[in-house]
Amino acid sequence: MHRIVVTFLLGLLLTGLLSGGEQTKPLFKEFMGINGHTVVFKPELYRPTCALVRDYHPIDWDFGDDTSRATTFPFAHNRVEWKHVYGSWQKHGFNINVCLMFDPIKHDKWKNLAADAKQYGLSFAKFFGPSGAEKLVTSVEIGNEPGEYDDAKYRTLFENMARGVREGDPKMTIATCAAVPGKSHRYAKSLTCFDGLHDLFDVINIHVYAEVEGWPTWRRSFPEDPKIRYLKEVNEAIAWRDEKAKGKPIWITEFGWDCSTKPNNPKNEFAKWVGVTDTQQAQYLCRSFMVFAKMPIDRAYIFFFNDKDEPQIHGAAGLTRNFQPKPSYYAVSHMHKLMGDYRFSRVLQEKEGDVYAYEFTHGTDAKKRIWAVWSPTGSDRKAEITLPLEKLKLVSAEQMPLAPGDAPKVEIKAHGESIAVPVSESPLYILLETGN
Repeated sequence: MHRIVVTFLLGLLLTGLLSGGEQTKPLFKEFMGINGHTVVFKPELYRPTCALVRDYHPIDWDFGDDTSRATTFPFAHNRVEWKHVYGSWQKHGFNINVCLMFDPIKHDKWKNLAADAKQYGLSFAKFFGPSGAEKLVTSVEIGNEPGEYDDAKYRTLFENMARGVREGDPKMTIATCAAVPGKSHRYAKSLTCFDGLHDLFDVINIHVYAEVEGWPTWRRSFPEDPKIRYLKEVNEAIAWRDEKAKGKPIWITEFGWDCSTKPNNPKNEFAKWVGVTDTQQAQYLCRSFMVFAKMPIDRAYIFFFNDKDEPQIHGAAGLTRNFQPKPSYYAVSHMHKLMGDYRFSRVLQEKEGDVYAYEFTHGTDAKKRIWAVWSPTGSDRKAEITLPLEKLKLVSAEQMPLAPGDAPKVEIKAHGESIAVPVSESPLYILLETGN
């Protein structure tokens, strides 16, 4: 009996339930997501990469040019059959989050902004929500990046659409649009827009990109770069949440890097655009997932699922290029398969410009661990570090893959109770187990 009690308490400690009240970290299969888009998303192709999908759902498809027109779900006004679209995603095992997009509708084109928004939210939640007959959609975001609406009009739309969703299905999770702690701007609304409305949203939604500069290059850096705002923006959102909306989850619903094989067009606005390589895209996405997993973040969605190889911002961010897998597709799929049942447990080392080493623990078998080790740089750096085994047994090691097939195996050298670990920009995954 004593052994059973000790084992149980150790299990609680490992899952974070006795670690000072910190919420249990999500498993990677509950954490990794991708942005899709309506009828062109191929669920069978992208299911190996994650189990969460976010859709950009244009609500004007549902009521056409009349915001007061009653919806006819499962059909949109333009005859897209949402039951078939989302049903096929669900059939492949996806948990579906829908971003309700109203950007094409000018604010003065609504017949009655408050009433129409509420009715749409009610109708959508009643048909698609987890309490409905179809149970197709688990969560909705009210708006994507609604910068064309001023704060007052967005608040009116959000409040009424959220009330409609709550009435239509109280079990449906509601997220804000892309939001920031500071002032509203073209691509995000200030979190002050939701003051006094905390009962109408369940999730704080943010978009983050590792941007060094905007126009004309839109150049991005590596995720751990201390000179950019990438991770700082996440930490600012966390700080706001902890002060103003304690307990609300934070989702990163857009992050990513563009990589194109084509030369820039010297005649358009992207003549000086700077992308990353295919390999860097793979490295930076996987490293971002792990850095985000360390933070109190509940989900992270890659932007984007597919691209047409356009050398411009957001034009080459897909895991596939014309639906053909890039190196990032294989790297992310490998991470999802290898680490899906694991969650972040602790930092082993975290040295700026040198090495990041994190430990992840299996969700149901605490004896199983994965150490992920990489160089937090953007210069194709290589090095070697020594890590103490801490009474763990080395099982195997494999490098982040860039091609189909098994991940490359890596031989790890043991030195007594320590191991010598090669470090590169591509994460190395070391599988270990505890003794009895």
